[in-house]
Amino acid sequence: MGLRLMPHPKLSENLFLSTAVYDKNGALLRLTLAKDERYRVWMPLHEVSNDTIKGVLLYEDKWFYYHFGFNPVSLLRGAWVSYVKKGDMQGGSTITMQLARMYWKLNTRSVGGKLKQIARAVQLELFYSKDEILEAYLNYAPYGRNIEGIGAASLIYFDKEPKYLTLPESLALSVLPQSPSFRVDKNTGYVGEKLSMARNRLFEMWRETYGADELTSALFSLPFSLRQPENLPFRAPHFVEQLMKEDFNAGVLNSRIDTTIDLKLQTLLETQTASYINRNSNKGIKNAAALLVDTRDMSVAAAVGSAGYFNNDIEGQINGFNIKRSPGSTLKPFIYALAIEQGIIHPQSVLKDVPTSFSSYSPENFDSRFIGPLSASQALIRSRNIPAVYLNNKLKNPNFYAFLKKTGVGKMASESHYGLALALGGGEVTMMEEAKLYAILANGGVMREIRTRKEQNMDGGVQVLSKETAFIVLDMLSNLPRADSTAAEVQKLPIYWKTGTSWGFRDAWSAGVVGQYVLIVWLGNFDNSGNPAFVGAAAAAPLFFNIVNSLQASEKLYDVNKIIPENVKKVDICLSSGDLATVWCKRKGKSWFIPGVSPIRVDTVYRPVVIDKKTNLPVCGDKKSTDTKIEVYEYYSSDILDVFKRAGLPKREPPSMKHCKQNFGLSVGIAPSITSPLKNTVYTIQQSKEEKERIVFSAVTDADVKTLYWFVNDEYIGSSDQSKSIFWLPGKSGRFEIRVVDDHGRFDSRTVQVAIIK
Repeated sequence: MGLRLMPHPKLSENLFLSTAVYDKNGALLRLTLAKDERYRVWMPLHEVSNDTIKGVLLYEDKWFYYHFGFNPVSLLRGAWVSYVKKGDMQGGSTITMQLARMYWKLNTRSVGGKLKQIARAVQLELFYSKDEILEAYLNYAPYGRNIEGIGAASLIYFDKEPKYLTLPESLALSVLPQSPSFRVDKNTGYVGEKLSMARNRLFEMWRETYGADELTSALFSLPFSLRQPENLPFRAPHFVEQLMKEDFNAGVLNSRIDTTIDLKLQTLLETQTASYINRNSNKGIKNAAALLVDTRDMSVAAAVGSAGYFNNDIEGQINGFNIKRSPGSTLKPFIYALAIEQGIIHPQSVLKDVPTSFSSYSPENFDSRFIGPLSASQALIRSRNIPAVYLNNKLKNPNFYAFLKKTGVGKMASESHYGLALALGGGEVTMMEEAKLYAILANGGVMREIRTRKEQNMDGGVQVLSKETAFIVLDMLSNLPRADSTAAEVQKLPIYWKTGTSWGFRDAWSAGVVGQYVLIVWLGNFDNSGNPAFVGAAAAAPLFFNIVNSLQASEKLYDVNKIIPENVKKVDICLSSGDLATVWCKRKGKSWFIPGVSPIRVDTVYRPVVIDKKTNLPVCGDKKSTDTKIEVYEYYSSDILDVFKRAGLPKREPPSMKHCKQNFGLSVGIAPSITSPLKNTVYTIQQSKEEKERIVFSAVTDADVKTLYWFVNDEYIGSSDQSKSIFWLPGKSGRFEIRVVDDHGRFDSRTVQVAIIK
């Protein structure tokens, strides 16, 4: 009709709607109340099953597609029964008339009201098509309690969308608008006799019109139940509320949200988290959060924001996977990744875990002990702080701070605010940000954004690490022993994981790659209170592996790090130094190596010394002798030798070369390295206390050094044994160049500033 081409409002306009939130497979996670405290979901006509449409027309208005808004025969019959025969009130209203009454909120109990209803019905027919009217009726019709519309009724009562309704379900909803008040057994959900009888009478009409076989007829003799609003699902509450908050902040009101959540995996995480908290509450462990991201498409598969959404004692409605917390050591793998990327180390490079100062910063290990020399791989999986800070200090373009900024870690303070402590969890990240970081390793160094909605497409990503680096770092993480008692031979799938503990025992973390998933687990308190039980390896790791075991039992997992990149090779190295092995090396092994990137050096720990058999002294220079032998000594730096000595494992000292007029073979030695005074530090000395505030001179040396010689601005200050310090008292303020020279002529220097105050 021409009038339908004129501008007119949609029948759904200004209608308050609920929001239905679904998992990725269409399972309902939550149905919210509309603004007017009603459940209402607008459902297009093509999304309603044919059985439901035919049932409604059969019960309400057989001639719907033939009349022009009202049916004179039905009206006369209704008036005859109601007013002449004084029977039960019958209105004779068509579907269009019923929609007019609901749409314009008409009072149709009087004759005048009925005439107005007929006029409005004609108006609807003039401006809207039959399908538009029928669709609107199905969405405005009352279905009991505060439920309106076929969409909300189908979701609430039968946990399915209208297009999936069976015939018994369709006919039950067809008769419900005429008797929306019905009795339901609260214990079983079974409906009362009145609604069952109405539905079965409609089925008799159905059978006469459309026919039905015996199996279908038998279904109508069975009792049926309707789920009540009190039993609606309330799943992934923190995740759902995050998406709804995003929509609200964007000024968008979606009546349907399709998420990436997999309800099966969501149940797995919720069950394991609740069970773990229940078993460990006696330790003060009362709250946890867990996040599972599918690295194949970067979708959030499951998200647990707290151990109990309705638990006020733990502030359970706070979203734990989206708040900033200190990550402890869980970000250390990315320091090692950058160090590998920048050619500073390879997995078997030897790092020092010894007392060390970095300018004015002197980090300590979690256990307050020092191990000495260890490989980069061992330093990472044993979470040693000194090597991590050392590598962090070496990084350039990007450094660790710039890398975190580039990968989307938000709300970071200035770089100077953190300093080198950023390597030990000095910053803060969310679980979502941490999952994004670990997904970089799983995806061959490619960074992609995390998806939370089904309609979001996975972005192409940005290569922030090479695939070779990502492969090597995951391989390093696979060497960390599992935290549970599962035998290694039973678990064929490698787990790439790392733990973290924040300062003050406020946060316990376990993060890693499990098959095609990234799993992040956090334990702590939202009020930021500490607990000695909040240690990553002892508290978070068990929950992490409880989830891992459940994943392996329920999912087909595969190893994302199985294929070795073409540009990654294995080379022979000397384990004591991490450098290329010589014939003198006594401890050989292999290391992953990136040609053209990884550092290439020849081992200098094991060095041959030619010994004169008669004097038992080293042969000096090119002195010829037929009575000599070769002995191999280990040459470690003085700081490492000190750790060995403290551990009760003193090393054999290399022979002295003092008897030689000249020192030979200096090219293989290591120059001393000043450890005090510190770089970039102003030494402030009170004049009245200058005798007590002398500046310490100390250095780390090669094993072949016996004596160190100290100079200030080329003025000789004194000498010391390689393992001892001397003290200097400056006579004035200013800048001074400090130089140390060992007894082989090798040296180191640095500039310091002194301020003497009264």
